[in-house]
Amino acid sequence: MRQFTVELEELNQKLLQMGGQVETAINRSVRALVDQNRNLAEQVIRDHRQIGLLEMEIDGMATRLLALRQPVARDLRLLTAALKINTDLERIGELAVHVAERAVLLMHHPLVRPLVDIPHMATLVQSMLLKCLEAFVNGDAALARSVLLSDDEVDRLRDAVYSELQETMQHDPGVVPAAVDLIFVARNLERIGDHATNIAEDVVFLVQGVDVRHHADTH
Repeated sequence: MRQFTVELEELNQKLLQMGGQVETAINRSVRALVDQNRNLAEQVIRDHRQIGLLEMEIDGMATRLLALRQPVARDLRLLTAALKINTDLERIGELAVHVAERAVLLMHHPLVRPLVDIPHMATLVQSMLLKCLEAFVNGDAALARSVLLSDDEVDRLRDAVYSELQETMQHDPGVVPAAVDLIFVARNLERIGDHATNIAEDVVFLVQGVDVRHHADTH
């Protein structure tokens, strides 16, 4: 049993390592966009291979522990949560790559207008992700539940970006390609928020054994 505890801790550390890499990818992809920095964008795209390898390693660890240890109760919830969180983290990494790719495309165009809401969205989804990981490590269901409430603010910012860019395109058809790229960036950031929400729901279930999907109970 002592060895099992060590293996679970190793799994936790791998998940945190992956979470840190994914959070860095979000940060760099948005900085690449705002600063029109091709090197940062290319670094995000290049580093995603490492995230993919880590995802496979974590998946293998968790699957092996499920098969060999046949855990019950909270240990079983921890391993099933780890598998789901692992998938969400990898998808967040993919979305950061999509943002970086759009950042590269946008370097061929002047910025449609000053970027305000998109960096705000990025800051918010990064905060959501960091809170999820902290909640996972500390078994803090209250912190995880606070992430669920942030999802509505991400959606509000996405709607503001869409509205602003649609209005800009109507007045100046020449900016349509760049505006469409920015709409996709906002969409990718919103989806990152969705995956962070998934992780928060998994943490609440892990800690309390309560299913809060669809936000039926976020208090």
